[in-house]
Amino acid sequence: MSDLFTPLTVGPLELPNRVLMAPLTRARAEPGHVPGPLMATYYQQRASAGLLIAEATMVMEGNSAFWHEPGIHSAAQVEGWRLTTEAVHAAGGRIVLQIWHGGRACHPLLNDGRQPVAPSPIAITGDEVHTPEGKQPYVVPRELADDELPAIVAGFRSAARNAIAAGFDGVEVHGANGYLLDQFLRDGSNRRRGPYGGPIGNRARLLLEVLEAVQGESPLVGLRISPLNGYNAMLDSDPIGLSSWLAERLNGTGLDYLHVMRADFLGQQTGDVLTPIRDRFSGVLVGNMGYTPEEASAAIAAGHLDAVAFGHAFLANPDLPERFRRGAPLQDPDPATFYTAGPAGYTDYPFLEAA
Repeated sequence: MSDLFTPLTVGPLELPNRVLMAPLTRARAEPGHVPGPLMATYYQQRASAGLLIAEATMVMEGNSAFWHEPGIHSAAQVEGWRLTTEAVHAAGGRIVLQIWHGGRACHPLLNDGRQPVAPSPIAITGDEVHTPEGKQPYVVPRELADDELPAIVAGFRSAARNAIAAGFDGVEVHGANGYLLDQFLRDGSNRRRGPYGGPIGNRARLLLEVLEAVQGESPLVGLRISPLNGYNAMLDSDPIGLSSWLAERLNGTGLDYLHVMRADFLGQQTGDVLTPIRDRFSGVLVGNMGYTPEEASAAIAAGHLDAVAFGHAFLANPDLPERFRRGAPLQDPDPATFYTAGPAGYTDYPFLEAA
């Protein structure tokens, strides 16, 4: 496991290990999408990660997709997040905020009746969304006009500024899992014409504009992508080609790390996206999805990756790096508490010594 515990420089940060915590939606925000003390405890417990990547957080008001997810667009949310950043830093940790727009994954019942927006008027199929009125089908989104997109970019810019004001060490732009930026990127959800549709360069335009805007506000910027993941009814006709093009294009943009989800939650789309990305992207590369500590250490030793982000394992193991270091058993999380309120299944998993 020695390769998991070598330091790594990412932007202005020196990470003490390469066991990163992936962003995990937990729906524990207080009314107004404000992070509270419970969330601060949760992240502080996991501060031994080389880097904590906090959960998907709304960049703009009126774009809720998870009912109780946090935001970073109001003064109260900034103050709420400061509880978390101060707690993590007091524990010796480092933390960035994943900034996010849900796009067509949002629902009117979560947003005062507002129709969600997307690159094209294509609804998510094969799943439903949790709302105050129970699980509901996704609705057909409204297609964004080209002249509306500068406001989206400005929303991400403002979110990055607010994240730094809240004490985060940087931000991760959410370009994965079928949310707005990913919806523009993949041709299964982007059927528009004009400067933001058609060839890869056009479909990636909004993402690249967001990255440029965010870099003016944050000392550290990462990006998460999921070229194969079919979650939220996503598909691309050429995920390997998309991955290769994007990896090459991101060189020279000042991106501090690229975080790649290597597989499909649904198991329907397969392929190796990491090899072409590693061949073309010259920056820090973070892998994610299904890694054992042994596979992660071997990938780092071989130079295939620079770090690995663990999600599922961090849910029930707040001291995950130490468990890896000792070869200790891992606790299993309770799926019934993934998105419920309160500390159960959130902050009550015991540390190794207590266990």
